[in-house]
Amino acid sequence: MKSLTHARVLTAHGWRDDLAVLIEGERIAALLPHDHAAVRAAQVHDLGGALLLPGFIDVQVNGGGGALFNAAPTVATIRTIGAAHRRFGTTGFLPTLISDSVDTMRAALAAVEQAFDEGVPGLLGIHLEGPYLAPARKGVHDPKWFHLPGEDELALLCAPHRGVRLVTLAPERVPHETIARLAAAGVIVNAGHTAADHATIRAALAAGVRGFTHLFNAMTPLGSREPGVVGAALDDPGSWCGIIADGHHVHPASLRVAIAAKLRGKMLLVTDAMPPVGADDPRYVLNGETITVKDGICQTAQGVLAGSALDMASAVRNTVQMLGLPLDEAARMASTYPADFLGLGASHGRIAVGCRADLVALDDDCRVRRSWIGGSEG
Repeated sequence: MKSLTHARVLTAHGWRDDLAVLIEGERIAALLPHDHAAVRAAQVHDLGGALLLPGFIDVQVNGGGGALFNAAPTVATIRTIGAAHRRFGTTGFLPTLISDSVDTMRAALAAVEQAFDEGVPGLLGIHLEGPYLAPARKGVHDPKWFHLPGEDELALLCAPHRGVRLVTLAPERVPHETIARLAAAGVIVNAGHTAADHATIRAALAAGVRGFTHLFNAMTPLGSREPGVVGAALDDPGSWCGIIADGHHVHPASLRVAIAAKLRGKMLLVTDAMPPVGADDPRYVLNGETITVKDGICQTAQGVLAGSALDMASAVRNTVQMLGLPLDEAARMASTYPADFLGLGASHGRIAVGCRADLVALDDDCRVRRSWIGGSEG
């Protein structure tokens, strides 16, 4: 048993500085006053006034620590990515594979299953971003991999699996019957890299689309007479939207408007991170092209954004400083709301009795001081 004391704790009811967090095994056993006998009897970790938040959950992370999931879809890569992002408060993540060959997809899915066997810290599942995307909104994805899913691939995607399986697709290219089949098999379906109109997105939401991948980017915009994907996303009360709050992917004013328009609890921070996060080398190779991060921006020689150099602690800080949200709401956008989106809200993303002890301690500048995954500090 261990107790985390003398912190400002973000609970479901707001900030509390009069409670200690008691951890037994992988879970939070109690929230108790500092002078409670059980707190004193446990192994005490005095956090010295730090901010104690639920650990961050990143549902879109392509790389980190110098590793790119597409380049080497292995357990070692997953472990490297998780360790790199843990330094920035991420205690749960989906390694994300962008559009690639079916063989690479198979390797990535197998690697995630093996990584669960080996207990890789923080792993929650996998995000397949493509290859069922629209060429007109391809972004940095290589369109040579784009195609419609055949029966063999659908069987692969719908097969029994551990953890969360998230697929981003263009609903105008994938039959709504296929979307419904994926959703029925427990696969979370997002719309992204799509040129769909508003009506098509509305029908896809009815078929089982749960959310939208990096809102505003690689999708049809909100217009006066055609609301597009963005309009459908903001208008729909039940879906979730991922946003990249790095100041490069989307103008801060657009993000503020979107957050104000969307039902509270339905916006989540994502990084779309690439290998330079948590690494000394600002370069990486994507689709055969060397990308160099400059002024915090990952982009090709043609100016196409190629993921980001964003980490979750910076995303939270930007949400406070750039978007003007209070820290507690920014923290929930990085933890509670992603957990709810993934269907893990009963066990993740909250500092509450019975939840996993996935936690991050920050200083007043949102710099990570300590983190715990399943009660283990690292």
